[in-house]
Amino acid sequence: MQGLLPNSLAKKILNIGPKALSQPLAFIPFSLKADLLKRILGLMLAEQAKDDELEFLLDRWVAIEVEDLALTFEVSYNGSWLVRPLQNAEVTFKSDSKALLLVAAAKEDPDTLFFQRKLSIEGDTELGLEVKNLLLGVEFDSMPTAISTAVTKLAEALQSLQRSAEPQVA
Repeated sequence: MQGLLPNSLAKKILNIGPKALSQPLAFIPFSLKADLLKRILGLMLAEQAKDDELEFLLDRWVAIEVEDLALTFEVSYNGSWLVRPLQNAEVTFKSDSKALLLVAAAKEDPDTLFFQRKLSIEGDTELGLEVKNLLLGVEFDSMPTAISTAVTKLAEALQSLQRSAEPQVA
């Protein structure tokens, strides 16, 4: 299916978008970013926390590197979310913002992205699989409406841009 924008414009938006976001993001103090991340994780994984499904993260750190946004951090859980700058995580997930957005919106499977080399998982394989399975088990519909709607709309816009950026077949 052809996208709504000309091919060249869609490609430019896909390339410039993350760069445009990364610059102002760099000026936000880490403490503010960490607070926002804790709140988002708390909302997204509230059900899992209530069901004691996060105990495997006790005293364990998972790093997330969003390469195109120059955003790196580590998370852990000990009854509440902990977020800190990159230090010495046991496992690291690396990808770009586009791939992570599609995973968050349940529009793309992490395994597919891994085999396409759009997502890398380095370090403790067992912990990485537990985190991946935790995220796959998140009921997207059970998230707060504001979050699920925003993520869905962003993912749909991204997919439309990606379709527009594909080479046109005559």
